[in-house]
Amino acid sequence: MESLFDSAAEEAHRGQEPLAVRMRPRTLDEVIGQRHLLGQGTPLRRLVESEAPMSLFLWGPPGTGKTTLAYVVAGVTKRRFIEVSAVSAGVKEVRAAIDQAKRELGMTGRQTVLFVDEVHRFNKAQQDALLPAVENRWVTFIGATTENPFFSVISPLLSRSLLLTLESLSEADVRDVLDRALTDPRGLSGEVTLAPEAMEHLVRLAGGDARRSLTYLEAAALLVPRGEITVETVEKAVDKAAVRYDRQGDQHYDVISAFIKSMRGSDADAALHYLARMIEAGEDPRFLARRIMIFASEDVGMADPACLQVAVAAAQAVQMIGLPEGRINLAQAVIHCALAPKSNAVVTAIGAASDDVRKGLIGQVPGHLRDAHYPGAAKLGHGKGYQYPHDFEHGLVRQDYAPEEVRARRYYEPTRHGAEAHFADRWAKIREFLRGAR
Repeated sequence: MESLFDSAAEEAHRGQEPLAVRMRPRTLDEVIGQRHLLGQGTPLRRLVESEAPMSLFLWGPPGTGKTTLAYVVAGVTKRRFIEVSAVSAGVKEVRAAIDQAKRELGMTGRQTVLFVDEVHRFNKAQQDALLPAVENRWVTFIGATTENPFFSVISPLLSRSLLLTLESLSEADVRDVLDRALTDPRGLSGEVTLAPEAMEHLVRLAGGDARRSLTYLEAAALLVPRGEITVETVEKAVDKAAVRYDRQGDQHYDVISAFIKSMRGSDADAALHYLARMIEAGEDPRFLARRIMIFASEDVGMADPACLQVAVAAAQAVQMIGLPEGRINLAQAVIHCALAPKSNAVVTAIGAASDDVRKGLIGQVPGHLRDAHYPGAAKLGHGKGYQYPHDFEHGLVRQDYAPEEVRARRYYEPTRHGAEAHFADRWAKIREFLRGAR
């Protein structure tokens, strides 16, 4: 029987827990965000409503609720919860957790949720140790990862599990998280209020991360035990200056425009300034990565083909590691783009080709280029007369490739900038060989 002393001790312990832990949802209905996973009839709902064990991976950015969902599943289904951190645990710890779950299942019939955080850090041997428990359903296995599981998780384990992708919380979601923490008895119990400007500043700083927003709110609340939390309070608490930047208004479009034009103008310093300005204001790093990838083809193109590779690599790095470290990858890509030789020949070429298609300059695919693999194609003359370029010197053979209606059109007009000069010379020779000088 629990004594009053035990109850008081437990209450005191809860009061010492971080705000993000105290505010962790207890049911699926309390979870904010991830609506695509929480609707009626979704796999996650069925898992909670079913007594049958199953295995799943939760993949998403930090602070999106992976650990929270694991706790909710265990709590709602009354299952034991065992958490293993892939950062510190080895095969021995994994097998011990599984053995404990098997004993509990055999003695009491009670199932166990085995939650492995940062599961992508497990090596192959450690992941292999999980397979028997997953195959025999000794546990409900839940693995959380911020990295693409198709690259970081062994195929046998992934194929036996359900993969659920979590999304960064929207700004409205983060506001809901903060509002609840301000008033809930488990949180700040209405002892402090948040000025509207401070709310928006916290939302920007959170960057879609619920845990980060609550951590910053708690730090600010410590400076104002009772009363209103202002922007200045938030700045002191998290050492972040408020950046004059409205992600929904003119500033958003002005700054991103200046960012692109600075890279186009080859001013790396200016481009880095705007990059830092957007990151500090809480701009979604994935949005920035997308703009850099577009720039790499639109404004650099074949003048430096490696530029797109750098931009894509930076985007993948940001997806895998997030901020703040991801800002370094973005900065490297920005510097590469800014200093690269420039050419808009690629975007001009596809634009001209698209214009012709919209105008109706389409024509029939030449018969010798048509698919000849399906039964009956030969009777239609498909593929007849096609000459395989690899059978000829230099891998080139003179034959018609474009429909007759656009055979004389010229779309790609390379510049002499950077590496594109080499492609310009090669394309001129190939074009003359294929179609003759025009």
